[in-house]
Amino acid sequence: MESKTPRFYELSISSRLEQLAREADLPLEDLLPLGGKPILTTETADHMIENAVGVYGMPLGIARNFLINGREVLVPMAIEEPSVVAGASFMAKLARAGGGFVATTTAPEMIGQLQLLDIADPAAAKASVLAHKQELLELAGKEHPTLSRFGGGPRDIEMREIHTSPIGPFLVMHLVYDVRDAMGANAINTALEVLAPRVAQISGGRVHLRILSNLADKRLARAECTIPLAVLGFGEYTPEAVRDGIIEAWAFAAADPYRAATHNKGIMNGVDAVILATGNDWRAVEAGAHAYAARDGRYTSLTTWGVTADGSLKGSLEMPMAVGIVGGATRSNPAAAAAIKLLKVASAAELAQVIASVGLAQNLAALRALATEGIQRGHMGLQARQVALAAGAAGDEVDRLAQQLVKENNIRSDRAVQILLEWRK
Repeated sequence: MESKTPRFYELSISSRLEQLAREADLPLEDLLPLGGKPILTTETADHMIENAVGVYGMPLGIARNFLINGREVLVPMAIEEPSVVAGASFMAKLARAGGGFVATTTAPEMIGQLQLLDIADPAAAKASVLAHKQELLELAGKEHPTLSRFGGGPRDIEMREIHTSPIGPFLVMHLVYDVRDAMGANAINTALEVLAPRVAQISGGRVHLRILSNLADKRLARAECTIPLAVLGFGEYTPEAVRDGIIEAWAFAAADPYRAATHNKGIMNGVDAVILATGNDWRAVEAGAHAYAARDGRYTSLTTWGVTADGSLKGSLEMPMAVGIVGGATRSNPAAAAAIKLLKVASAAELAQVIASVGLAQNLAALRALATEGIQRGHMGLQARQVALAAGAAGDEVDRLAQQLVKENNIRSDRAVQILLEWRK
C-alpha cells in the first residue's frame, strides 16, 4: 500500500477518503462518516448517555503499512496526541521487512464475579457450588440463546477464597462466559443476576456484588514482529546501536515500575486510539492491561524485546483485549461503524489482533525514539502545529508559524502569539 500512495499525507482530506475507498475496495459512502458526514447526531447521543448536550470531536487518522497475519490492514486511530499515527505507520513499514505482524487470540471468554459473604464454612460452600456446576451453567445459558447459537455461552464455574480483605475472608465465584464477537458486559451481568439467588441458596451465604471483571486474562491478544537488522540503522546510528538501544530501553521498563507506567502508556497510545475509533470501551481495556501488567505482584512491561539468532530485533506484546464488533457504539456511532468496515475484520478476535499489533508498533516507535534522538525531536514539528493553532494561526499561517517555532527551537505559545502579531502588523 505504501508504494501506491507514497505521499498519502500530502493529499487533501477528501482525497484521502477517496484513496482509502479505492484501497479498501469500499464505496466512498461507507467511509464518509470518518470525515464527519454523517456525524453522530445529538439525537442519537441523547439516547446513548444521560444529560447529553452535544457531541465531542477527536482527530481521526489512518495508520498505514500494516501487514497482519499476511493481510493488508488500514487502521483508523482516534487520538489527539501528535506523532502517534505517524510513529505506528513507520514502525509497521519496518516490520513489513520481516514479514509484518503475527497475531493470535485466545477464546473470547470473559469473567463474571459473584461476591459471597457471611459464609460459615468456606470449604463446604466451595464444594457445594462446584457440585452444582452443570446446573448453574445451564441456568446461565438460558438467558442468551443467541450467543449459544453462535457457539458462545457459559463455559465454567470457578471458586476463589479471598483472605486479605479489610472485612475479613469471603468467597468469590467466577462465571467464565464465551461472548463470541461482543464485548460481553451486558450478557455476563445479566447471567450473574439470574445465578445470584440460586448460588446463595447452594452456598448458604449472601451474594453481594454481581459484576463483570475487566481483568480479562482468559481473553488475551498477542502480537509479535521481527525487524531485520538491516532496516534499523539511520543517520549516525548503526543498526546494532539502534537494536541494542531499544532492548536496553525495554529492560528499564521490565525492571522498574516507574518507567513501566510510561512505557505501557505508550503502548496504550496505539491501543486506545483504535479502540476509540471502533466504538469500543477503552477504559475497560486500559484497566485490564494495567492489572495484567502487575499480575505477578510487580508492575512491569507488557512487551518483550530481544535478539534473534541472526541478529534481528524481535518483539512481542500480550495483554487482555475485551473488544467487540457487535452492539454498543460500534453500531450506533456512524464513524465507529465505518471504522469497522475499513478494517475489514470479520470477528472480535481479528479486531483484537489488529489492536495488539498497533500497540506493539507504537511501543517500538517510542523505544526507538527514546534510544536514539530522544522523544522530543519527533514531537517538535507536530507539537509546533498545535501551538500555532492554539495561538490563533489560520490557513497557511499554521505551517509557516510551526516551521518558525521549530527553527527557533522555541515552541511556546507566548512566542507563537508574538510572531503572529508581528506578521499581522
